[in-house]
Amino acid sequence: MTTSVGQGQGEELERLQQRVEHLEHERRHLLAVIEILQEIAGSLHFVDIVQAVARRLGETFGLDRCSIFLMERGGQTVRLVASYEDPSIRNYVVDVDRYPELKRALQTGETVFIADAADDPALKHVRGQLLSRRVKTITVVPITWRTVAIGAIFLRTFRDGPSFSESDIQFCRVVANLTAKALRNAHRFERLQERMGDEPAGRAQDRERVAILGYLRRLLDTFSDKQGPWSESLLARASAEEIDRLVGVTMTVITQEATGR
Repeated sequence: MTTSVGQGQGEELERLQQRVEHLEHERRHLLAVIEILQEIAGSLHFVDIVQAVARRLGETFGLDRCSIFLMERGGQTVRLVASYEDPSIRNYVVDVDRYPELKRALQTGETVFIADAADDPALKHVRGQLLSRRVKTITVVPITWRTVAIGAIFLRTFRDGPSFSESDIQFCRVVANLTAKALRNAHRFERLQERMGDEPAGRAQDRERVAILGYLRRLLDTFSDKQGPWSESLLARASAEEIDRLVGVTMTVITQEATGR
């Protein structure tokens, strides 16, 4: 009787410990999401966004590798744009045929999870490298926008480290969605900057040309009916300083007209 009671208490204690561990795991995920949001929300440049995401994921899980790949328009080229283990990598074209798991995730738009990378038949061509780096699992989470994969987050764990759980994979999906939205906002911001940088300058130049032509037309119209000798000797009576002053005043007026002030 005493033995069964003690056994029941032990099982209950074990369940409580597992529950505490699970809650602690979720807490770490939430903190990581908050930190990622704080970093990417403060930047509208895609390089800063992908570097922040790769670094945070690598630190959160203690990964062997965390990389972010983005596809160029048309999907013909894939570039490695951020790397946790080597932050200096920013824009490296990769051959997706060397990464069948990455290729599959980009083509299907679905998460690819390999529980034991060294024993996976599709990765036999790099089995030696995986063994030497003690790689255990590989997870590739696509970054999608409107159901289309525009890139992927590539995560690799150590063989003697903790395995990736289903909650870890779900967490990475959440991060991938946040990354997609942040990249979209950064793209819109860059396009807006381009329009604001180009259009006002073009309009200002047009207004300046109109102002100059309008000024010259009115000036010629004013003197068109006047008669009298026009020669350089007459101009010599005015000082050079006064002429320069008048030119300066004229250009100031033209500039103000061009800017709409």
